[in-house]
Amino acid sequence: MIIHNFDPVFIDIGFFHIRWYSIAYILGIIFGWIYINKIILQTTKNSNFHSLSKKTFDDLIIYLVLGIVIGGRFGYVVFYNFPHYIINPFEILMIWTGGMSFHGGLIGVIIACVIFGKINKISYLEITDTIACAAPIGLFFGRIANFINGELYGKASTLPWSFIFPNGGNVSRHPSQLYEALLEGLVLFIIINFFALKRKNILKIGIVSSLFLIHYSILRIIGEVFREPDAQLGYFIEFISMGTTLSLVTLLFGLFLFFKKQ
Repeated sequence: MIIHNFDPVFIDIGFFHIRWYSIAYILGIIFGWIYINKIILQTTKNSNFHSLSKKTFDDLIIYLVLGIVIGGRFGYVVFYNFPHYIINPFEILMIWTGGMSFHGGLIGVIIACVIFGKINKISYLEITDTIACAAPIGLFFGRIANFINGELYGKASTLPWSFIFPNGGNVSRHPSQLYEALLEGLVLFIIINFFALKRKNILKIGIVSSLFLIHYSILRIIGEVFREPDAQLGYFIEFISMGTTLSLVTLLFGLFLFFKKQ
């Protein structure tokens, strides 16, 4: 059993402070950007990514950032705490305090890719295939930030690596944020990049995107087994949380896209 005593604030100079949560998003975007540029440089015209030049992707970044931030925030508002934000609408803008939804961010990114693809006459699935390779990097940093914030903690546990979180009562709990960092970050990164880079010449456009949706959903559902459900929502049916419900939806979309592209 370990006491969680991490400070969610990275820099605090009184009138101004920077939280680890913000740092995580910045690092995720920067490292994702660097990694995708590396992929673009390594790929050839026979690759599924040949329409994305380095310049094109650099132009795409602003669309992705807006999609992630706006989609992620509004996804959290709508999916996880809608009654609260209806009463306190100005808090919607306070993203530095936490409260982002992956599934909302996913919707935001897809919309951003569709718009960018139409403007630049590139298939949005070709864009999402590329982004899927780097997305686990952002997910990894995001989950680490959740852990530092002491939020989204796990269920009660007696394991030696369990933590007592500040807002989790005097109960040792699974560090489910770290489990998800490994599953949605490291494991997902290895799986997606194996298919995207090792077998890039035999996969149709859209397959990598479908595999991302499928594997993320499965790994997220596994992570939800160890995670305490959101206090304001609880479980819908027995052990079915909001995260599990949304992941079942993305799993179905991923399977649909996979078989459609076969």
